[in-house]
Formats: sequence, C-alpha cells, structure tokens
Amino acid sequence: MIFLLSGCLGTKYLKEDQKLLYKQKIKAPQEINREELAQLYVQQPNRQFPIIPFSPYVWFYYHGLERYNSIDYVEKKDGIRKKWNTKIENAAGHNKKINRYRRRMNKKIAKVDKIVEEGNVWMRWGEPVSVYNPANTSANIDRFELYLSSKGYFLAGVDSTVKVLPKRVVVTYNIKPREPYTIDTVFFQVPDSAILQLLAEHEAASRLKKGDNYDQNNLTKERERIDLLLKDNGYFDFSRQYVEFDVDTAFNGSKKVAIQTRISGSAADRDHKVFTVDSVNFTTDANISAIPDSLRTNEVHEGVNYRYFEKKYSKKVLGRRVFIKKDKLYSRSNTFGTQRQLANLDIFRFININYDSTGGRLVANIFASPLNRYQWSNEVGVNVTQGFPGPFYNVSFKKRNIFQGLEILELNGRIGIEGVAPATQIDDVYASTEIGANAALTFPQFVFPIGKKLKESLGSFNPKTRLLAGFSYTRRPEYVRENFNLSNTYTWQNDKNTQFQFALSDVSIINSSITDSRFQERLDTLEQRGNRLINSFLPSFVSSMLFSATWNFNSYGLNFSNSSFFRLFLESGGTTLNFVNTEFLEREALEFYKYLKINVDYRKINPLNQNTTLAYRINAGIVHPYSENRVLPYEKYFFAGGSNGIRAWRPRRLGPGSYTPLDSTETGVLVNYDFEQQGEILIEGSVELRKNLIGFIDYAAFIDFGNVWMIREDRSRPGAQFKADSFFREIAVGGGLGLRFDFSFLVLRLDAGLKLYDPARPQSRRFILSRGFYDPPFTVEASEPIVFNIGIGYPF
Repeated sequence: MIFLLSGCLGTKYLKEDQKLLYKQKIKAPQEINREELAQLYVQQPNRQFPIIPFSPYVWFYYHGLERYNSIDYVEKKDGIRKKWNTKIENAAGHNKKINRYRRRMNKKIAKVDKIVEEGNVWMRWGEPVSVYNPANTSANIDRFELYLSSKGYFLAGVDSTVKVLPKRVVVTYNIKPREPYTIDTVFFQVPDSAILQLLAEHEAASRLKKGDNYDQNNLTKERERIDLLLKDNGYFDFSRQYVEFDVDTAFNGSKKVAIQTRISGSAADRDHKVFTVDSVNFTTDANISAIPDSLRTNEVHEGVNYRYFEKKYSKKVLGRRVFIKKDKLYSRSNTFGTQRQLANLDIFRFININYDSTGGRLVANIFASPLNRYQWSNEVGVNVTQGFPGPFYNVSFKKRNIFQGLEILELNGRIGIEGVAPATQIDDVYASTEIGANAALTFPQFVFPIGKKLKESLGSFNPKTRLLAGFSYTRRPEYVRENFNLSNTYTWQNDKNTQFQFALSDVSIINSSITDSRFQERLDTLEQRGNRLINSFLPSFVSSMLFSATWNFNSYGLNFSNSSFFRLFLESGGTTLNFVNTEFLEREALEFYKYLKINVDYRKINPLNQNTTLAYRINAGIVHPYSENRVLPYEKYFFAGGSNGIRAWRPRRLGPGSYTPLDSTETGVLVNYDFEQQGEILIEGSVELRKNLIGFIDYAAFIDFGNVWMIREDRSRPGAQFKADSFFREIAVGGGLGLRFDFSFLVLRLDAGLKLYDPARPQSRRFILSRGFYDPPFTVEASEPIVFNIGIGYPF
C-alpha cells in the first residue's frame, strides 16, 4: 500500500526528512463558515481525484520539470529578437509591415516569457508536491483566529491535531468559537446636522443592527451605504474616507459591542457642501474632433443643452434616458443610471459623464460617441441541440436610428445543418436542415397609447418594442415544416438582474408535409387509438400571448462564482379565438389551437472550493390544450431526454410516465425507442459536480432525473397519464461522467449517461443495476445502457 501511494500521491518526490501534506480538515460548529476558513489556508494539499487517493498533477509537474531548462528558453527568446529585428531592419520605410513584424515578435516573446515564468505546459498542468511545514500550521491558526475575531468571536480558540502517517500528514484544525460578541449600542458623532438628519431618516437600512453578531464586513458595507446615500443626496465631493467607526467591547457589559459612527468634515469646511446641478450638456457626437467645437449647434430641450454638428436624434426620446436634471440635487445613482440606459440603446459606442464643479457650480457633461449606423456581421459555428453537431451560418444587417428616433432595423438570415435521430428511429443519424430569415424593427420605448409622463417615468426600465416578421424552413427526416411568423413584443427591466418580456401577439401560419412513411403510419395508428397527434402536422394557424420573467443573480452563465438563474414563462395560445368567429380559419382548412402553458426553470452554481463547483437545476412545466382537437402544435409539447436534459436517454425518447413502447417483430415483442414521445407535463432536474482536471479540461459527475406525462388518459400509450399518487415512481434517473474542454471562445462537452432507474420497466425491475440492462423485452439494441452525448456549452 505504501508503494502504491508513493506512485499515486507523489511521495516518491519527497526528500528523506519530508512528509506529504495529505489532507487538511476543519472541525467547527455549524454557525462557523468552514468554506471561508478553508480559503485562508497558507498551503493546500495536492489535488486528487474524488474517492481514490490519486494525484496525477504531481507527476505532470515533475515530468515537465525534467524537460525544463530556463536557460534554453532565454536563448530562444534572444533568437526570436534577432530574427524579427532583422526583418524589421529590412522593411525600413514600410511602416505597416514593421508594425506587423513587431506584433508577431512581441507575441512570440510573450509566449516564451510565460514558459520562463510559469514553466512548460506539463508544469502548468501540474503542481509540485505539497511538503508539510509546521510553520504553515501555526500561520493557519493565526489566520483563523483573526477571521473569527472579525466575526465577533473575540474569545475563540483554535488548535491543531497533526496525525502522522507513513510519508503523509493529516492536519485537523479544531475551532472553539465560544460565545460571540453582539452589537448593543449604535450611535453617531456627526457635526453636520444635515447629514445627521439624513442618516436618521434612513436608519432602517443600516447594516449595523442591535442584537446582531459583530461582523467587520458589515462595517465595510455600512461605510459604502453611507457613501452612496450622501452622494445620492447632493454630496458630490463626499468620500468614504470621511466615515470612521469606533468599536468598544467594554462599553455596556460582557460580550457587548458599542459602535460609534463618525463622519468628519471636509478639509475646507466643517460641513460638507450640498451640490445642485446647475446645467446639463449632452454632446451627441463626441467622436468628431476635426471640426472646431465652437461650430456645434446648441439646442435646449427640457433643461438639457444638446450639442451637435448634425441633428440626428430625437431629443424627446434621448431625454427619457437622462436622469440628471437641472436644479436637482446631484445623484450618483442617477448618473450611473443615465450612463447605463443610454448604453442600452445600442446607438452609442461609449458614454462618458463627468462633472465640473469650478466656481462652486456643478455642471454635468455627457459625451456620447455613436456606433456605425450600418453594421454587417457574419457568424459561423457548430450547433448541438439533440446530441449531434452540425454547422451553421448567420448573417445579419443592422441599421441604427432609421427614423431618427433611435430605432434599429435588423435583417437576419440563418442556415444550419444538424445531425438528428429521426422521430421514427434512433440507430441512424440524418441531417436536419434549418433555414430562416426575419426582419425586426426595435423602438426604444413602448409603442402603445400611454401618456407622456408615464413614458418618461418608464425610461429607467429600458423599455423596448420589437416588431418582427419571419420565415423558417425545417427539413427533418420525417417531415418538412414552413412557418410564417409575426410578433409584437415589449421588453423591460427594473434592474440589471431582472428582465421581462411580453408578446402581445405572436401569430404563425404553419404548413407541414410528412415525408416519412413510417412516421405517417405511426400518426395514423395513434389516431385510430384516439390520439390526435396527427392534427399537429396539418396546415395550422397558431396565435398566442407570451410573458416571461428572468432573474439572473451574479451574472449566471458568465460568472462561475455563487450565481443563480430563475425564469418564469407563461403562454396563452388562441386567446383571441375565444372572442372571434373561427369560420374563416375553417374555410381555409387551417387547424387552430387553444392552450395554456407555464414553465419554470431554476439553476444554481455553488463553488465548493477553488477547483470544484456544484451546479443543479430544476425545470418543470405544464401545457393544457382546451380546443376541440385537444392537441398542440408539435413544438409546444414537452420532451425529455437528450444532451441538455436527462442524458441517459436519447433525445425526446423518455416517457411518457411508465409507458413502455413495445413493438412486435419476428423474434417476439421487443421494446422500441424509435419514436419521439411528447408530453403535456414536464418535471426534470440535474445535479452536477464540476472539477478541473488539467489546464483547460474539466470533468463532471452528474445525476439527472425526470419524465414527461399527459394530463388525460392516452389510450394509445398506457401509463402516460400523470397521477398525483404515483408519478414519483415514474421519475427516471440517470447518472454519468463527462468532460468539458474550455477553449475560451466555446466549451465542448462530452457526456456519457447511464440508466439507473427506468420507469418503462415493471415496478419490481426498474432499478436496472440490480436487475440487468438486458432484462426482456429490453434487448441489447433497445436498452442502450450508456448513451453518449456531445454538446456545446454547459448543459445548464
């Protein structure tokens, strides 16, 4: 065992008198945040694979170290300089070529410098063996005690237990926090009576509350709160350095803390000055410098002086995004809000706002540099939605300020080819072609008959109206679908984390033609059994109203720290058809639908340590068709399975409920997963542990669960109906492992999903690992215990 550990953990790289820091533990009561304490370690053990004592990173490092010689790279850098300097000398007089050569030389030198400073790629992937040092244990204890004091545990004690094993050491830190100190008294020492009154009016928002544990972080937050409060109430030149705290732990009894907040006067005066905005200047073409500034036109509109060489923009629309008002108190929040909302217009390249307080007057200057009015963009990439990658090409044209009211016209085209398993079989992969084109006109306001004051007050919510007309063509192995779409959508947001979208009308005319005989036979068979799915592929008129609300906390999807995402989606299909005569649709032989749909999606990323995160998701929804045909447009159904869902099942092949798709063959009755399975109720979730493997490669272990069901009994699919007393026994479970290759510009994902609990099997044989994958009628072909998935980006 010692021999094996020496190879797996890297102890063979230790010197004779050294031991490996194998593990560090923290024993502390529940109220102590052990994760924050772990961030204070002076030294970390070497990273290991979960469960097994294996640390390949040590081997990577020393494997690279054997092949590393910094002198060689210094000589290589000198050679690069000599080579490119010669080229630069030979290119004398050709400035563009010289600049290009210099860029290439600097790029190559920077690459070598990285190797000199950080080592070769093996060394960067790995890490040197973590040698135990008793001095680091003492340093950790000091850090822990300092941390505990900052949290109010002034009498806390920390000791360590060192367990010495052959060639290894395990250190356990025992935290004894004892009773924390609590805030007993909070008072102010503020010579400026106006500031004292302002603080008293907003005392409820204070971070320092009587009865709370003393926490040094709350002092920092309180300083920031006071700074923002004063700067939002005219104190333009106020600074955080004027806010100080006196903390007394012996003021009023044992384990009580008194905190005095002191706000000192400015250097020039005892009282701080309150600034009122004297004037507002808005330069809309700050990028033009070749023409003298004196030639700009000045035009005042509702207290704002607009300055420009050429009149391009509606001052009325711009003014709704400017919250800095003449003769109003200076406000930092209004300043940032103005900058953010002007940037949201997608009209200006940058927005710069500064203030001039010369002579005691406060003048606000807004400088905006416009983006190009015409913009072309092309995008080529790879898309994966059902487990098989395929290329796509997007082209878009944008014209800004088309009617001089800051409107934006966008024309987009897309063509994509993706590998999909057809709806009637899973063994083969076919190309699914998608072609789309649309035209959209976006207004930076609500195009709706509302009053002027209301429109002005909505400016801080980034209101937009988007009118869209589009066409899409989809060719799958089993059908061809053409969709003409018109929509009118309103969007707004009440802060940077929350967005809302409301489509007052979303109308589509869909024309479908079935090209696969097996799929047609399947639909005919279902119709004979009372399932009218075939109606979803008739020429159709689909109208709906949509509403969605999205809460994105801490930049979920971009920030891999503690972040979360929640989305609520509501849709009412055929709402207007309840109030109008539908004879005109029947004359045109157009199928129409009435339905209600709701979907909620919650995602969370929780970092466990520097290299490990725990991510989880829950996604649920229900759609209720209430028209006479009792069906939905095919795209409105829920499906389960696939690379972004329950990865142990093929795309759209799971469910519904406990339905077992049997098929009679020459060899008997066998399970057949050829056909897609639609549902009206969806419940699915995932838990995924993500950890860095080496460099840009991460690995993940995951558990997925869920299923789809029908609201009513489906005689063509026994077991498909959702029943409150038994649905939990029909939740499929799959697990697996995956790799993520983070290339910075995209993340390539490979997952292998393993079926663990299959509700399509008899109840006594649903735990597959205990019964076997090929339990009849689940043959080798039908069971497919491991499903491989390819994806672009993270699954959630």
